[in-house]
Amino acid sequence: MVTAIFGIDNNGLNLVVNLLVLMLVVVWLALIVYTYLDAKRRINDPFLIGCATLASFIPYMGTAVYAIVRPPEFLEDAHERELEIKAAELRVRQLTEHACPNCGFPAEKNFLRCPDCQRRLKHPCPSCSRPVDPKWALCPYCEETLPAAQKSRRKRSKEPQKPKPKRQQQPQRSPSREPDPDPRKA
Repeated sequence: MVTAIFGIDNNGLNLVVNLLVLMLVVVWLALIVYTYLDAKRRINDPFLIGCATLASFIPYMGTAVYAIVRPPEFLEDAHERELEIKAAELRVRQLTEHACPNCGFPAEKNFLRCPDCQRRLKHPCPSCSRPVDPKWALCPYCEETLPAAQKSRRKRSKEPQKPKPKRQQQPQRSPSREPDPDPRKA
């Protein structure tokens, strides 16, 4: 005959108590595994992972204490956040400074010349003296027509132009509600 746990002689009640103890042990072991796997995802140091797992061997209390003091985010999330911060800093840096096309030295948007090689990056506007790109035809700040753009237009006009082939004009749609005539019958 099986010895009763807690001095219970009733077989049915003894079975219920045995199943309850078994369930508590299984849940406790599951909490140990959960603590180990969660600590592995949240903590970078193997020693601290081992400490958290050993603390969870204290039934139920160890896992509860770990849940209170564990890091708030996963390692992957922290790494992703750091990458997003670096990318945002790079975008901000690219908005405030550009590189010289000649030497690659970082130069800000409003620089007229490269500080390293002295190459002209932008021309000053004759009206407001703000830096404008040599390719621009108009100053975006004061709406002054730029002389460099006029010279480039004159150069284009001096070049011989090729005659453009004439396209046959399509009949325009009549504004009335009548359908267009069938082109196959014409």
